[in-house]
Amino acid sequence: MGIDEQAIEALERRVRREVDDGLVPSCQAAVAYGGEVVAEFAAGDATTGSRYALFSCTKALIAAVMWQLIGEGRVFPTDTVVTHFEEFGANDKAAITIEQVMTHTAGFPRAPMGPPRWSDRAWRIQRMADWRLNWEPGSRFEYHPTSAHWVLAEVIARLDGRDHRDAVRERVLEPLGLSRLALGVAPADQHDIAELVVVGENPTPAEVEAVFGAAEIDRGEVTPEVLLAFNDAGVRAVGVPGGGAVSNAADLALLYQALLHNTGRLWDPAVLEDGRGTVRCRLPDPVTGIPANRTLGLVAAGDDGRAALRGMGHTVSPRAFGHNGAAGQIAWADPDSGLSFVYLTNGIDRHFLREARRTVSIASRAGLVGAADA
Repeated sequence: MGIDEQAIEALERRVRREVDDGLVPSCQAAVAYGGEVVAEFAAGDATTGSRYALFSCTKALIAAVMWQLIGEGRVFPTDTVVTHFEEFGANDKAAITIEQVMTHTAGFPRAPMGPPRWSDRAWRIQRMADWRLNWEPGSRFEYHPTSAHWVLAEVIARLDGRDHRDAVRERVLEPLGLSRLALGVAPADQHDIAELVVVGENPTPAEVEAVFGAAEIDRGEVTPEVLLAFNDAGVRAVGVPGGGAVSNAADLALLYQALLHNTGRLWDPAVLEDGRGTVRCRLPDPVTGIPANRTLGLVAAGDDGRAALRGMGHTVSPRAFGHNGAAGQIAWADPDSGLSFVYLTNGIDRHFLREARRTVSIASRAGLVGAADA
């Protein structure tokens, strides 16, 4: 496979469209191939060096550390969480496994954790012990936007002997030279992060019903108001493990190149292949109605023709993997083409259907960049 320059030009035009039309204040995108960024562009009030809130794209960082710990034999997917984090077992949670936490089948999708006390580790531990189950672990899939990754952060801290933010930085980001990608940013270092802005209007009930068959749907805790909290310096500093990282598009695209090529041999090859490619959860997503296709920490495109509904567009291979984020952030890699792609914006569109259509359109354009013969 090679790089199609005309496809890159078409992708750039598509990426710029929402900014040109006044729908989002700025955006940024990057395509990487062969371990290098081959195209990057920014539109609106941003440069290619600007950093954006990644939201759930952050989950790839926690997965990357967990895969290292699994490769080192310190933890196994079949382990119960309480094997490593004893206090968590209160309130009938003792049987929950690491795999269930990493595949969003653990049964506590909306367990509360928030400011201002979430910077206090002792308080977080007690909070997690107090959590109660919404349903039997392993019986269903429901996306855990932040709760599951607070548990994984504590497991990482106990196994690695350092805070999850330090583990991400020292185990993954520094070895890969990714200086623009960070989880937990001190207030003094936040000047280059694009301020989040809510744009647009909610879709009408008729528009929602046309897509979902009902005039209203439950979108959980990920609302525009909640996302705006990531403008707060303290929230950015705490390093929310399920959604608090920041980056420019290029560094995140290079992280996915590292996951494609095992750059620096940071991961046991078998564990890496399993983590990015073995689908461990095919239970239906209650929002989309399709199989969740969850690997151990990420999402697989799959061969059922539903990759677009999983945020990767229509043109990636079934082996593509990644994890998108709220506000329309896109991040994936495709082992067949060798491409990785990232799109970021600071525009939180209330019209979530339009945001979803944009994701499909941009991701599909990106997948065509690798269509030319080398």
